[in-house]
Amino acid sequence: MSEETKPTAEILSTLEEHFPGAAQPAEYEGLVVAPDRLVDVAAFLRDEMGYAYLSCVTGVDYPEPTAQFPARFETVYHLFRSHGGPLTLHVHADRDEPSVPSLVSVWPSANVHERETWDLMGIRFEDHPDLRRILLWEGYEGHPLRKDFHEVYYEADHKPFSSRHPDGQPVQAEERAPLGRNLRYPPDWSEGGDLNPPEGWEPQAEVAIYDPLEERTGGNGRPMPTEQIVLNFGPQHPSTHGVLRMVARLDGETVQELEPVLGYLHRCHEKIGERNVWLANMPFTDRLDYICSMSNNFGYAVAAEKLMGVKPPERAEYIRVIMAELTRILNHMVVVGFFTNDIGVYLTGMLYGLEERELILDLFEMASGSRMMCNYFRFGGVARDLPEEFLPMAKELVYERLPRRVEEMDRFLFNEIFEVRGKGVSVLPAETAVAYGCTGPLLRASGVPYDVRRAEPYSVYDEFDWDVAVAYNGDVYDRFVVRFEEMRQSLRILRQALERLPDGPIQEGKSRHNVKMPEGEAYGRVEAPKGELGFYLVSDGGRNPYRYRVRSPSFTNLGVLGEMCRGHLVADVVAILASIDITLGEVDR
Repeated sequence: MSEETKPTAEILSTLEEHFPGAAQPAEYEGLVVAPDRLVDVAAFLRDEMGYAYLSCVTGVDYPEPTAQFPARFETVYHLFRSHGGPLTLHVHADRDEPSVPSLVSVWPSANVHERETWDLMGIRFEDHPDLRRILLWEGYEGHPLRKDFHEVYYEADHKPFSSRHPDGQPVQAEERAPLGRNLRYPPDWSEGGDLNPPEGWEPQAEVAIYDPLEERTGGNGRPMPTEQIVLNFGPQHPSTHGVLRMVARLDGETVQELEPVLGYLHRCHEKIGERNVWLANMPFTDRLDYICSMSNNFGYAVAAEKLMGVKPPERAEYIRVIMAELTRILNHMVVVGFFTNDIGVYLTGMLYGLEERELILDLFEMASGSRMMCNYFRFGGVARDLPEEFLPMAKELVYERLPRRVEEMDRFLFNEIFEVRGKGVSVLPAETAVAYGCTGPLLRASGVPYDVRRAEPYSVYDEFDWDVAVAYNGDVYDRFVVRFEEMRQSLRILRQALERLPDGPIQEGKSRHNVKMPEGEAYGRVEAPKGELGFYLVSDGGRNPYRYRVRSPSFTNLGVLGEMCRGHLVADVVAILASIDITLGEVDR
């Protein structure tokens, strides 16, 4: 029995003692759990076995039976403890009316993931508190990630739309009208606000107006009745960091409820990823968090190499770490700079951050030939070796310029204004952050020292001496404290990697453009600058991914935004959103 399957076998034995017949081994990895026992098993895994963190929920469509299981839909859950790899749960659902119990009551992080699975795959989650589409709009007909989506795509006369041309070639999605036959208004659909005040709502409290004269005479302020209103931030707003819409219900200037509304940038990344050949998805990952393309490449490469059973050469691993840590510094410099602009303090900070980004992009261009869409990683290594001039320039940045700039930006940001806007604002307790699946600086600022590089070491991170950055107040202020410490730790890793960079090959075996993966599944993840970036890949042995799933930190971290904003003022919402650090390219995907 391998080391990877041994923990799963032990868990299966434990579950059999407490829930006889509720679980069995899955076809590839993990456990298959009976739907009617799912909630009880999930609560036991959380409370008794330490699986407090639900990372990802994925829907998979199997229209053809296998040797072990019939045709079905599957919901796949990836669970984690404080250390070690994932526990994968599979729950089967009937193909005609797919339905499984919701796990929002166990892990609130399931909320946005289950909504996405319902939206794109059509699996209904019973007892979900708010099962609505999340990336597509309510008038969209069908669920595009289903394998038979083309077969239920109808012409105006309700005849099935042919999935192939007369010559037998498949009809591509781009050949269909984007707002044509697949869009129909549901019978009960109506246009309206998302967070309108409840019917019959009346003001429950009075707000005191500050009056300096009354304060001097011992008064307590003049009471003023307030009216509850709905306010939209975006989707076209400079401080939403992209085409994001936030719908807030306000009582005066205080947020009572807030919901992020997504999908304005949805590109059906996962559907296109299942059409591409395996390697063609590498440049496609660049378009997720387009600030951090090297980290995106890293996550996909780790997942694919797990599936292939391939380990890159040591030199390639060192180069990957160098690129990833330069990306972390680049990202944090940009988010710090943009934050100063978001809170209306300085435009200068943004320009300073972008200046350092440009110098790091010079290195990326030198190595990969591109500045933003780098397409540099390959399965089993990297695309090309570093040019001779790369190391001297990188060492100058890492040893001389970047340490000075980090300290300058630290002094620049942490002033009296930022203390007033950040300290005590949007406190996120550790247990809430874990329950909502938060990762990255957002989680570590709440006192949880969880970093994938340490929790489940990948590449050669376990060969370096560095510390996990953590803070304990969980407010806007501490989220930036963590980011500055992370930049210092990245410089620490980079100094070691640049000094110890070994000679040798940069690719395991021959570099091939047409890769055929073995049958199976794998979930690979990395600690991207914004948090855990994961890829869940299922292969049927063909040239294309059978299922290609992206677990992006920006999308998951937005799930807790409403909790973070409740009770704060309108002016704080922009600062709170900026402190999460999102990129809409990986929110909508």
